[in-house]
Parts: sequence; structure tokens; C-alpha cells
Amino acid sequence: MSLSEYLTVDHIKVPLEATTRDGAIRELIEMMAPRLGDSEKAYTAVLEREKIMTTGVGNGLAIPHCKNESCPEFAVALGVQPQGIDFESVDKQPVKIVVLLVGPENSPAQHIKLLSRISRLLNNAEFRDNILKASSPQEIAALIDEYDNAL
Repeated sequence: MSLSEYLTVDHIKVPLEATTRDGAIRELIEMMAPRLGDSEKAYTAVLEREKIMTTGVGNGLAIPHCKNESCPEFAVALGVQPQGIDFESVDKQPVKIVVLLVGPENSPAQHIKLLSRISRLLNNAEFRDNILKASSPQEIAALIDEYDNAL
């Protein structure tokens, strides 16, 4: 499984306009709207998931995610906010890279595999640094291909 199968260049935003957690999630949801079924339900589901526990995992990274019955397929979006966003991260540091995963409720194993893939990829400090240096969605997509294929 390759992350590039789910994260296309048109679902990459650099820089994000949003400066808040909810705004960043909304901005990424709107980019993926055609693939989500009911995008408002997906947005609400992601925020409900955030209430349970922050998805700000540290190292300037957040991976908000949800399963939603209105979503017919998995979709991933990535946004970069160089100024950082308060995601109430576990390390209390601002989030600069947000990767949003939304998928159907009936595929929990695939959901976990995708979360794991995203996590492994973004656990690489060099990869995160290169993402932050990138100036276009195309550059980020090329980095994802390069690092994802090396996993």
C-alpha cells in the first residue's frame, strides 16, 4: 500500500490559510469534498474525534482522522502551516504539518494500516524537514513518492 494512492497533488495545500485547528481541518476537508460523500458529516466526525484525544502527536505533526458512514472511500489530505497551529499537541509544540485521513466505517483494518503508514513516513525527521522546505504541492507529492517507496 502506497500513501500516494490516497494522497494526490490536488489534496496538498502549502501553505494552509487557516491558523486554527478547526480551520485547518475545515480547509483540508473542503479540498477532499468530492471524495467524502457528505463533507459536513466528515468535518463533524473529525472534530468529535479530536474531543476524545488530540491528534497532535508531537514533532510539529497532527494526524486528524475519522471513519464516517457517508464516506465511500479513503481520502487523505496534507497541509503545511509554517507559522504553526495550536493542536493541543502532546509535546505542547505548534503543528506545522497536518495530515487528514477520512475513510468509510466498514474498513477499520485499512484505516489502521493507513494511519500506520502515515505515522511511519512522518516519523522520519528528514522527511518532515523536507516537507517544511517544499514550496509547492508538486514538490511535496514528489517527496512523498520518494520516501514512501523507500519504506
